[in-house]
Amino acid sequence: MVRRVPKTKGGVPKKYVAGAKNKKASEAEIKRTAKLYKQGKLTPAMMDRISKLRSKSGSTKKTSKKKK
Repeated sequence: MVRRVPKTKGGVPKKYVAGAKNKKASEAEIKRTAKLYKQGKLTPAMMDRISKLRSKSGSTKKTSKKKK
């Protein structure tokens, strides 16, 4: 039995793009990465770049406190 999950218009599960600032860009990046992976063309350098981009996508900007 296969469990169905809610997906975006592009066919990516909604949980994958939930915390992203730009959901369409995140969705496109996921699809592009999946395509490269299936073709066997994903290099370790590309994987590192993708992981950095994904972690940056969902993070918020940190503010520094001013000393009085």
